[in-house]
Amino acid sequence: MRKTLIVGIAALLPLAACSGGNQQSGGGGPITVSASDTACEVSSTTANAGNLTFEVNNKGTKVTEFYLYAEGDRIMGEVENIAPGLTRKLTVEVAEAGTYQTACKPGMAGDGIRGPFTVTGGATKQADANAELAAATKSYASYVANQTGALQTETQKFADAVKSGNVADAKARYATTRVYYERIEPVAEKFGDLDPAIDVREADLEEGQQFTGFHRLEKDLWVSGLQPDSGQIADKLVTDVNDLVNRAKTLELNPLDLANGAKELLDEVATGKITGEEETFSHTDLWDFQANVDGSKGAVQALRPILQAKDPQLVSTVDSQFANVQKLLDAVRNGDGFRYYTELSQDQIKEFASAVDALSEPLSKVAEVVSQ
Repeated sequence: MRKTLIVGIAALLPLAACSGGNQQSGGGGPITVSASDTACEVSSTTANAGNLTFEVNNKGTKVTEFYLYAEGDRIMGEVENIAPGLTRKLTVEVAEAGTYQTACKPGMAGDGIRGPFTVTGGATKQADANAELAAATKSYASYVANQTGALQTETQKFADAVKSGNVADAKARYATTRVYYERIEPVAEKFGDLDPAIDVREADLEEGQQFTGFHRLEKDLWVSGLQPDSGQIADKLVTDVNDLVNRAKTLELNPLDLANGAKELLDEVATGKITGEEETFSHTDLWDFQANVDGSKGAVQALRPILQAKDPQLVSTVDSQFANVQKLLDAVRNGDGFRYYTELSQDQIKEFASAVDALSEPLSKVAEVVSQ
């Protein structure tokens, strides 16, 4: 779940804390980003269209994130969960000239420390120039279409159960409905207005933001009881999900979206599911965990022919680490679902965290291989 309340790009203000010269990014290496608790210093604020690589070093005391936004706060690329002292790379395809924004988000909250970023010229999209990459994006688009279609159907059933007052049925449908969202969450997060409406957590609400979506209904079902407006919240959830499905049909993904999305889903696991913060009221975090892993594997699977040709050892390592994570998840299954998060021991949680870290490291290399 994205921990921000997104604002429109029309409100762009070149923040003094987000500095950097207006030199053209050349072929001498990545654009460096020095992130701290109060600044986001980008070494270049202009670049030629094509594959852009940002190297983000967190010099602050808070875990941070880095984003490249297009108009309307559409996320072109992001790298999350950058702990103090760590450096992470983001490679993103930007084929069209225009005005964009960079953003560092210390504490992984708020609108971030933003600055303007200009892309000049134009570039042939990777998928247009390479048949294998085109096939990969087409394959993943089919995967997204299947997941969003199921999400649309199951969300309606979940909402109907809420509106009818059938709490037991709504609880039974909650986790199994959310898996379809969690599998394609990086796609949902491309739409900065919809993800907070559908998936905001109560702990992440910004001032003035309405608590809506799945987690508001989760609280109603497990903690406070159905409220007078629970039916309205359920209807809004259906509307927002339908909107997501329609927008996803027209979204043009590129191969780096797949590569970065696979890693983002593991970041979601590390920052929410392993900590038990995602499903605070129902404790169904392991359903989300499995869905994030499924979605990450789906993106990698679409890219497999390209990865296998360029770096077979990376494919072998990724497969092995996916298998390790899956083995741990299989060990905590309960019937068709999983144990509740509150039933896990601290040793199990640590084991999950270690396995996710081990998978996250090779996944972080996928984008670089794809961009070669």
